[in-house]
Amino acid sequence: MKAIILISEASLPLAKTLQRELPDTLIYTKNECEGCISITSCHRFIEEHFNDFDSIIFIGAMGICVRSIAGCIKNKYKDPAVVCVDSTGRFVISVLSGHVGGANELTRHIAAITGGEAVITTQSDNAGLWALDTLAGKYGWKITVPHAEMNRLVTLFVNREPTALLLDIKDKGTEYLERTLPAHVKVFYHFEDMPQSEFKLIIAVTPYIYSAEIPMLCFHPAVLHLGIGCRKQCDPSGIAEYIEAVMHRHGLCPFSLASLNTIELKKDEPLLEILHRRWADTETHIYPAEELKDITVPHPSEKAFEVTGVYGVAESTALKSSGEGTLVLEKQKGMLTEGNHFTFAIAVSATAMRGGHIEIVGAGPGDPELISVRGKRMLEKADLVLYAGSLVPRELTFYAKEGATVRSSAGMDLEEQFALMKEFYDKGLFIVRLHTGDPCIYGAIQEQMAFFDRYKMSYHITPGISSFQAAAAALRSQFTIPEKVQSIILTRGEGRTPMPEKEQLHKLAQSQSTMCIYLSAGIVEQVQEELMQAYPPETPVAACYKLTWKEEKIYRGELKDLAKIVRDNNLTLTTLLVVGEAIDNRKGLSRLYAHEFKHLFRK
Repeated sequence: MKAIILISEASLPLAKTLQRELPDTLIYTKNECEGCISITSCHRFIEEHFNDFDSIIFIGAMGICVRSIAGCIKNKYKDPAVVCVDSTGRFVISVLSGHVGGANELTRHIAAITGGEAVITTQSDNAGLWALDTLAGKYGWKITVPHAEMNRLVTLFVNREPTALLLDIKDKGTEYLERTLPAHVKVFYHFEDMPQSEFKLIIAVTPYIYSAEIPMLCFHPAVLHLGIGCRKQCDPSGIAEYIEAVMHRHGLCPFSLASLNTIELKKDEPLLEILHRRWADTETHIYPAEELKDITVPHPSEKAFEVTGVYGVAESTALKSSGEGTLVLEKQKGMLTEGNHFTFAIAVSATAMRGGHIEIVGAGPGDPELISVRGKRMLEKADLVLYAGSLVPRELTFYAKEGATVRSSAGMDLEEQFALMKEFYDKGLFIVRLHTGDPCIYGAIQEQMAFFDRYKMSYHITPGISSFQAAAAALRSQFTIPEKVQSIILTRGEGRTPMPEKEQLHKLAQSQSTMCIYLSAGIVEQVQEELMQAYPPETPVAACYKLTWKEEKIYRGELKDLAKIVRDNNLTLTTLLVVGEAIDNRKGLSRLYAHEFKHLFRK
């Protein structure tokens, strides 16, 4: 909940604007104003309700703001964010709890709303450095250092003391740190590779426990998955403490536990409930034996199989929740009281493990500026860029870092492409497979993914802008017209690749939707013939050649002339054919702006 403290009634329009833009915001003022809550004294109100709000926004003089909060301030880990906005909205000042409380972020947000200037005095923000005291909350990591120690470590960092960054796992947070690495920070991926004598501080994102010779700030991501097995009605006393002691002995941090896992047969065991209470932030997963039977465990037990139907409950459930990651603690047996046997094992998430990775990136329709921000970042970090030859402009590969290998797949068969990617992957390197448009639309990635799956390779897809979207923009057309056309069909004509019977063009055309036809310029006569079985001959068409490329050409006409347009202009396979009355249509009125939908725009 946010509070706006309005000092002068003259700034009420500004307060109302902020209230509309900021969810869960109430306006308090000594004046009688409609839609505001009346208070007798700003100072007394703040004194009584200071900690009832996440954020407090003063609109008025800084002096009033400071005097009102002065007696309430305790520390940055408990105080709410306080921001002061001048009466015109020109200056927005972060006053209190800039990082931990979020005042700096709120200041930027408010300045964007008012068109004003954000005034932030926090050193790390102004120096472009990481806000170490907010990273844990932002990325779901945990930290164990006390506040006083955190302040000391932050001081070392913002003073630009030589800093080592240890990243022995990967997630969105570590990607951010790698991408924004300050000049005084050097990254390492293995603890033993760090020459500690060369640094004054270590920052680590890790599920492991390390002992360092210099100050160390550890962030613990939730990437460990604990599998549990036990005898029926096992006495849970002391088992959680025992597991933590074993984890510490093996250098694993309990703060990195992401899930507790067992088999359906054990779902009602008291032990599971006790462990979940101990690690309350973890998820609990219960698996039927059928889902675990194909998981290979390093320590199979015939006795476990007789009772449960799987050869190892602890190891199989840990591996299952890790997404086929790696066991970092193989099956451990325990018995703290007579007859109360239990087993446990720990696996690390497959997605968190460092090693080779393949990112399938959609390059967009051609213009290098139409690749996504994420896609550009992937290209910038890639060790190998394998791009789709003449279908992707070479200019897109200019984003690659110095020293990266950039190869065209145009002259390679699939086996050669796989061999090249696997060569880099096996070295633990990062590969971008760059496809035109969106890789999931006629992107020919299915065979590649089957190969990656077969070799259990890590991969991910970054979507791209498809040529049908580029066509709509180039044609200045909304492909969906209210009460006329509400569907867009992406398809192709039947050439060498057969079409399913139910997807023949003349059948799809019966809907008279906006149809975007890929890879069909070479069979345009057949396409025109099928479409005219359902669309009127005068239906608008567009032949879009190399959309967003420097060579882009767009030819408009009517369906009855489509084949002639394509043939007369020697259009090739890089042509998208668009058919439908939505082209250039300006007659439809979107109901989104009709009176009955105005409530959608109100906060």
